[in-house]
Amino acid sequence: MKIWLAELIVRHTHRIPAPEGTPGDGAAAARQFDSALMSAGFKLSRDVMAALSGLSEETVLGVARRTLPVVREIAGDHVRHNVYFRDFPRNVPDTMDFWAGLLRETLLDPVAAPAAIGPLRGGVLNLLALVGYGTYRHGYEEMLEAHDELIAGAGDRVTVLHLGRGLAEESERLYLRLAGSATPLNEDGLGALGMLAEHYASGPHPERIPVRENRAVINEVRLAIGEDLLVDTITDVLRLACALSGGDVTLQEPTRFVSMPRPMRRSLLAALDGVVSADPGKLGDVAARQEPWKRLGERLHPHEYPEWARAADVFAVARGEKKAPSFAARIEARLASGDVAGAAHVAKGAPGMLFRSLDRLLRTAPDAQDAVLEAAESVAGRVSGRVLLSVREHLLNRAGAAGRTRLFANRLGRGATAPDTRAPLDPEVVARLSAFLDGEIRGRLPSAGHLVVDPDALDIALPLSGKATGDGLGVLPRGSVSPISGELLRFFVHWRQRERRTDFDLSALMLDENYRDPKWLAFTNLTTTGGEHSGDITDAPAGASEFINLSLRHVTSRFVIPQVNIYSGEGFEEVEESFFGFMLRDGEQKGRPFEARTVRMKSDLRGPGRVALPMVFMRGDDGRWRAKWLHLHLKGGLEFNQVEGNRVTTSNLVRGIVERRFLTVGFLTDLIDAEKTSRWDGNVPDGPVTYIGLERPEGLHEDSRVFTPENLGDLIPA
Repeated sequence: MKIWLAELIVRHTHRIPAPEGTPGDGAAAARQFDSALMSAGFKLSRDVMAALSGLSEETVLGVARRTLPVVREIAGDHVRHNVYFRDFPRNVPDTMDFWAGLLRETLLDPVAAPAAIGPLRGGVLNLLALVGYGTYRHGYEEMLEAHDELIAGAGDRVTVLHLGRGLAEESERLYLRLAGSATPLNEDGLGALGMLAEHYASGPHPERIPVRENRAVINEVRLAIGEDLLVDTITDVLRLACALSGGDVTLQEPTRFVSMPRPMRRSLLAALDGVVSADPGKLGDVAARQEPWKRLGERLHPHEYPEWARAADVFAVARGEKKAPSFAARIEARLASGDVAGAAHVAKGAPGMLFRSLDRLLRTAPDAQDAVLEAAESVAGRVSGRVLLSVREHLLNRAGAAGRTRLFANRLGRGATAPDTRAPLDPEVVARLSAFLDGEIRGRLPSAGHLVVDPDALDIALPLSGKATGDGLGVLPRGSVSPISGELLRFFVHWRQRERRTDFDLSALMLDENYRDPKWLAFTNLTTTGGEHSGDITDAPAGASEFINLSLRHVTSRFVIPQVNIYSGEGFEEVEESFFGFMLRDGEQKGRPFEARTVRMKSDLRGPGRVALPMVFMRGDDGRWRAKWLHLHLKGGLEFNQVEGNRVTTSNLVRGIVERRFLTVGFLTDLIDAEKTSRWDGNVPDGPVTYIGLERPEGLHEDSRVFTPENLGDLIPA
């Protein structure tokens, strides 16, 4: 247990729990450990080095054995990254010359020739039928021999692993942070919460667990050990039933409920009965998920438990045998009669719904705007900070919205765009509501004392949801902008299929300042001005990688959009493993196609679509390049997705993200009440501070509060 807890803490906090063991002289082993870490772009802090140096060599090696595999996986260095063209990025052939060469080789092969000649007579060239296409033609070691050792560069990434507290305290802190998160966790975070919940089901718990799926994960464990359930809505019970059936606690995907033993059924029905008895109005929530409730009723058999009649009412409403209009239905009825003020008054009973409906209410009846605003202001204290910030960000994008592209992205990252045809909002109303929201948010933020902010963190978008954000290294929330420094930009994708042949294709779409004039790098176009593709791999039983190399000095396009297309086989959520990332190198740096020290971002690929759009690289008027995070997916086709076929949809989505304004760390720091605010300049201040940056600096006072991308969600007020 101690081993996986320590690994979990390193992965989610970049801290090594304070090591325990036999005292001794471990200085030499600690230096070796540090050297091994540096090959992956990590390093031990001075405090960790000091702590390990005072322990036995065996203890130090034990910490190293637990830590090294974790950090290598974080950076994508846990697999062998081979390339189709051994010398990549050198000697990548012209696309037509490459195919012609393979065709000649195939036609000279007495076994392969008959399979290729038939389609050729019909005017079709089947690449998969060509000898040697799509599979590595050399071993990993042969590829390494073709490349020089990496020359260390001043810009190489160094991620410092800091010294944590004891294992028990670190694991408890991580549990409390994940359980009490104000924003939904991604898949990895939710999995970590489930593992930790087994140890902390009886407590301690955070004062509030605002994210409902977090409650479901915790309730699953509490139910197993006989603890009281943490429920206050009927939907909490539905989510728990999904968790018990191995389904989706976010309720985005349908769950096939399993048969449940009698004690489990009794617990769920008792919880439902308690919620409805305390507030019968909560029966109105059934209508939003009528079908899942019907299916769950078939498994719970509520008619067998007459003592919980209120629980039976839930299923009677789902079957239409009993009426319980939802808040949404009551609001719609008022709007249908033209009573906007009355609709706002009804919506006060569901404050979150009222705030999400403000734009519609305010533009529906201009003469009722004061009543709508007064209703919102009266219940703002009952609205989560995440919703307040979401509405504030929405208002940023309503000024002059007519004619612009409107972006839609669900919690799983599926993206779509449409022209914005909504009527504009009154500027005075927008100003009043914005000022009110700023005041409400400011009042919820804790005093920071001495606030120190890294300027590079100011353009990070606030993580209002982590659902579509993959786990990995250097991953920032959608809409975040970060500078790109270096002459060579290299994308990579790695995947390993689970059961059937799977072909992922790494591509890059390049557009001008008007999101037009498309050019691309892909398996159909191996070279273009300033760039090379490493070659197409079409089968990955043991894992496969593809790369795109770009010389930013020679790229003439304004936007570069890397994407991963599923050409055939398993999806992003079906494969054994898949991840995307990018590296930055100086112009003179050689090295292997993949060098962990140059990796700036690596993110797991998960999502419902067949085309992944992780980010966009933008060249500004000053000639400097910046990255903006997308975290979007296109539905795509079941097979044969290619960059050429989705370039219009991709350009529209990218335009929607590039032109959208996001709330950033800079916005929030302007609202934080601080005795003193200063920018991080590399000098460690005396005493405890509140620090916001990309990484925790060494030497900060131990009582400092530190916010980095790993825990940036903690900045979101409750």
